[in-house]
Amino acid sequence: MSAFILLLTLLLQNPAPRGNVENGKVLYTKIGCYQCHGREGQGAPATGPRLNQNPITYARFIAYIRKPTGEMPPYTAKVVSDAHLANI
Repeated sequence: MSAFILLLTLLLQNPAPRGNVENGKVLYTKIGCYQCHGREGQGAPATGPRLNQNPITYARFIAYIRKPTGEMPPYTAKVVSDAHLANI
């Protein structure tokens, strides 16, 4: 089985959970995401990238939040649960 088919199978078996947008907005502010990414996720060159320009899968989003590259701090599951990330 090719790696692509295996990845596709895993993604179809583990779709992104349905989050709550209103709770996500509250968490985005409470956790402080807006401080770098802006209130609308628009980003700024001096603080953090725009969040909606290149959408990624939920699994990739979780992986990046847990172990980011660049200057973003990691957010462990103790700090932000997977359920809260689904809302965000």
